[in-house]
Amino acid sequence: MEYLESLVDVNVMRMAYLVLNVKELGQALVDVTSGYGTTYSNYLEPDNHIKSATFVSENFEIGPGKIAVKTFLDIEFPKGHIGVKSFDVELVDEDGNSVPLYETYFHHWFAIKYFENISMSTYIEQYHDLRNGIIFQRNQGTCQGYILPHYWGLGSESRGTSSNLPDPFVVELGNPTQIPQGFKEKWLFNIMAIDTRGALHRKGCTECRCNLLNLPKNFYNVTTGIDGKPLSRNYKGGLFCCQDNLQCKLRKDFDAPKRKLSLRYKIRWVDWDEHQVPLKFYILDATDRVRLNGSTSIHDCQAEYTIPRIGDSDSPHVKKANIPIEKGGYLIYSTSHMHTGVVNTTIYGQDGRVLCTSTPKYGTGKEAGNEKGYVVGMSGCYPKPGSIKIKDGEILTLESIYQNKFRTGAMGHFYIYLAEHLPNKIINNFM
Repeated sequence: MEYLESLVDVNVMRMAYLVLNVKELGQALVDVTSGYGTTYSNYLEPDNHIKSATFVSENFEIGPGKIAVKTFLDIEFPKGHIGVKSFDVELVDEDGNSVPLYETYFHHWFAIKYFENISMSTYIEQYHDLRNGIIFQRNQGTCQGYILPHYWGLGSESRGTSSNLPDPFVVELGNPTQIPQGFKEKWLFNIMAIDTRGALHRKGCTECRCNLLNLPKNFYNVTTGIDGKPLSRNYKGGLFCCQDNLQCKLRKDFDAPKRKLSLRYKIRWVDWDEHQVPLKFYILDATDRVRLNGSTSIHDCQAEYTIPRIGDSDSPHVKKANIPIEKGGYLIYSTSHMHTGVVNTTIYGQDGRVLCTSTPKYGTGKEAGNEKGYVVGMSGCYPKPGSIKIKDGEILTLESIYQNKFRTGAMGHFYIYLAEHLPNKIINNFM
């Protein structure tokens, strides 16, 4: 079991894609335990063996041009030993209405698993000290340390991207044999939302371009990058310029009220039994600069990158990473997390075969879920179970393609779900 121990260190602020530090997490835990947690849950009667529940997170306040990077600990989640079939999230206002992306850009949401020491709960609440009371557990992906640790998470494309897993495949949670003694399994949300109402440059605001935000004068003197070193003044935009409570520059005399938003999320699951087949979840990153230390692969994921405009060429910008997979399996489902301007992203096997190509759906209207010019969905792949197998140690190639336009904070993340074995029924049908 690989634990994300470094996540609780104050240096995690270096990674703005998961802006968590001891003080913030501690205060979030106090808020949750004091009753300022999720507002309600609505359990639905299942039509079959699949159960379903819809929850709403605690809210957060945001105003024109403001950036909100929030952490909600101990979110509501189905209890017991279960297999999750899907996890879908959207941003809503106080009345439960879906918020369009051109008003508040939903940059990302992460659902992250952690274990809380039962005996330390009171201490954590009183002293805001998480270093001895919480253990984080990341996904099986290849990135280092605290980079891309979540189990589920998307962004603007959330409403239009499938998260459904076909029967009998699930993500197993709540297995008592995998929870450390004296701990409870819990979940948190980490989110980033950008209110672009009145923004001087709405598109640049969503890309977190540093020159379009009201940054503190000493920003580059006090901000460090993923490597822990001072952020270069050549850093033009991305996650490090989109920190909580910073603001995009607004049009002169623009005014609009603040409002409270929250996450509405729906989880579908089954109670665990011998018929369920657990999946391993991997996140691969197109920025992963893999090097070898003897026979050990050292990963250096950056989570984001800048796309320079190259002349007047119409040729797209292509970024590739060759990523070894230590433990393979049968590919059951895959999709990607990308940003506006994406053409497509593809994952290739070591022999060059296409495992999956994920393509964007761009909105054409004004209604939430179909906002013109925004990525409102990414396609996924559901190969026939048993038809695609990734071997142990196989080197996969991730290819991320964007339009040839200057962009900051571009991302190329591929999500793959692998089964280590298949049910006999599927094997017999496939043979």
